[in-house]
Amino acid sequence: MNVARFFEPNPGGHVNSEPAEPGVDARLPAWQLVLFGLQHVLSMAASPVTAVFLVSRMLSLPADMTVHLIGATFFVCGAGTLLQSVGAGPVGARLPFVMVPGGAPAMLFAVIATQTDLRTAAGAAILTSLFYWLILPVFSRCLRFFPRVVVGTMLLLVSVSLIKIYAGIIVGQPGTAGFARPQSLALALVTIGATLLVARLFKGTVGRLAVLLGLVVGTLAGWLLGLMPAAGMWNGPLFSWPVLLPFGMPRFDVLAALPMLIFSVISMAEATAQTVAVGEITGRKIDMRRDVPRTIRGDALASLAGSLLGTSLIITSAENIGVVQTTGVRSRYVTAMAGTMLMIVALFAPLGRFAYAIPAPVVGGTALIVFAMIGVMGINLLGKVDLQARGNQYTLAAALVVGLIPILVPNLYASFPGAVQIVLGNGMAAGTLTAIVVNLVFGAWRFTPAEKIQPT
Repeated sequence: MNVARFFEPNPGGHVNSEPAEPGVDARLPAWQLVLFGLQHVLSMAASPVTAVFLVSRMLSLPADMTVHLIGATFFVCGAGTLLQSVGAGPVGARLPFVMVPGGAPAMLFAVIATQTDLRTAAGAAILTSLFYWLILPVFSRCLRFFPRVVVGTMLLLVSVSLIKIYAGIIVGQPGTAGFARPQSLALALVTIGATLLVARLFKGTVGRLAVLLGLVVGTLAGWLLGLMPAAGMWNGPLFSWPVLLPFGMPRFDVLAALPMLIFSVISMAEATAQTVAVGEITGRKIDMRRDVPRTIRGDALASLAGSLLGTSLIITSAENIGVVQTTGVRSRYVTAMAGTMLMIVALFAPLGRFAYAIPAPVVGGTALIVFAMIGVMGINLLGKVDLQARGNQYTLAAALVVGLIPILVPNLYASFPGAVQIVLGNGMAAGTLTAIVVNLVFGAWRFTPAEKIQPT
């Protein structure tokens, strides 16, 4: 490893007192890979469990099927994370990405299964995974419509949307038992406070583990309060193996799959923003025509593998982008280690049960910090946009209006057709489409976009 690159001269010619963070391709010591990888795993562990339980509860699946699907989801997330981090030819971003089952596709999967059956829902996931490959050449030609003002707005809307979702995980839903219990709020605040305290007091490796250590403190507090029963960790089988086509042979119905097919385009837009964001954080020059398709192909292949094992779409995660931003650990080999850990968690059932046992307010408190960092990245991108320009002003304003309304006022479009609700009811999707259209209306098509986005 080139030690010289860790010290950058300042304008006065003196050497900085603190080393620069290792880059994307840095190979860290094994113990650091394990600790930093574990931080990513614990930050995203709630997503697979939440997605599976959403589907399980909507479809009244038996307990053994639910446990099996949790293991399968962790396994595919791990394999997809390895693929995105390490890459294989034209597939995989070779950036520090972690993959999760998206909340929206999990909901769509459950709705399709409710309206038809599980085999049709599995078929819809397979069709959508293949549709990524079909539509990608067309989408690649549209990357010119994602300048900084669009990507920055998208990241800001993603942050607000996810903060709202995970705040709901902390306090529960209005009208339910235990809504906004002081105990839950206190546990979330302890987690957030511990994260900030570690980040403030420590530097180096310990400081970069602030998210993990904050989560550990919150988990210990939850255990002391009796909110984390650990007795059931060893109940049930010791190992869990993914099963091919757990619902039987899939059925292919294009009309039933239409909502998921529409979402795949939205997912491509998210992948575009996330690739640009990770490039900004890590200092990697992003070639939009090369790197974005690599990310999307990784999403497509992971989603195909997941759909064959009974999961919904598996996509790049916004959670881990916030972790990279918060900790400053940029190495893609850290997320490769996280992917390996996720596959081990999938096979060793007690680890999955432990992840599920972490109290929701602790997971939510960690998530709030991480997702707020995504908003910070969006603001950072927007800070590099000329907001004195009339077109950029109206692009941002219109996108925030259209994007924030469905986030702040849920079910606003409940009377609209289902296909329309998928787009307009998703604040990130609606805001991004608005930003693209308004940006074009104000003459963005007249300019030739740069092929590469270079970090500043």
